[in-house]
Amino acid sequence: MGATTLRLPDEKLRVLRMISAYENRPISKIVEELVDRYIEDYKETMELLEIPGLLRECLEGLAEVKAGKGKTLDELDR
Repeated sequence: MGATTLRLPDEKLRVLRMISAYENRPISKIVEELVDRYIEDYKETMELLEIPGLLRECLEGLAEVKAGKGKTLDELDR
């Protein structure tokens, strides 16, 4: 396993130390868990972007919402 230095703002480091003490877990384990989650989320995003047309549909939908068009959630349930 490799080692690295992680620079955090003092306030975030203070909170992370408090969480570590409260959970009785080393900071390294907490950070490792967070990195694992980030990597998994990134992989899921990349998988979604590989779906043909998905990004275009999302952008079109966002444009509709910004223009005040589209349907409400209640209308979609019908």
